[in-house]
Amino acid sequence: MVASAAVPRRAAWQSGNAASAAGAGITPSTAPSPVRSGRETPRPAVPRAPVRWSSAPPGALDLLGHARRALAEAGEATAPNERYAAAHLAALRTTAAVLAARARPEQEKPGRRRAPRSAWQLLPEVAPELTEWAAYFASGARKRAAAEAGLPNAVTAREADDLIRDVEVFTTLVIRLLGLPPLTVMPENG
Repeated sequence: MVASAAVPRRAAWQSGNAASAAGAGITPSTAPSPVRSGRETPRPAVPRAPVRWSSAPPGALDLLGHARRALAEAGEATAPNERYAAAHLAALRTTAAVLAARARPEQEKPGRRRAPRSAWQLLPEVAPELTEWAAYFASGARKRAAAEAGLPNAVTAREADDLIRDVEVFTTLVIRLLGLPPLTVMPENG
């Protein structure tokens, strides 16, 4: 298991603790630039090997595109319930992209069928380095259901904001894990 990709942490790069940042899969070259005097400083370009979009499974790319759109919706929504539900959906779609890229069909035994399992249960099997992320997002599934049902005070504004940030980190991590270039603009799919 790769420890650097497995631990969901918030803003470890801000604390100055390099060990925490490394544990979160964040390095100075990948961390958002710290805010100074109210303005963000541009990050230096990180050299990357050229990767063609066609080298990734098309289904995974579509799911990542849906995840990015769900994150954008979460950022634009005003109600905490809507923000939380959209962010959790983005995490689910990002997880589905990993499953589409890495999962292989299981050989079924005659006469036996396995019970359906959630994406959060399957993720550690195909990407063990994301086990902690799977547990983290699985723990928020009930809150998402409550938020989608419109229950008042199902989540707070802070919980929604924290989840949006965590899903952004998770999505970036998955993009790197799949060997894709950073997604600033998703390719159009006909």
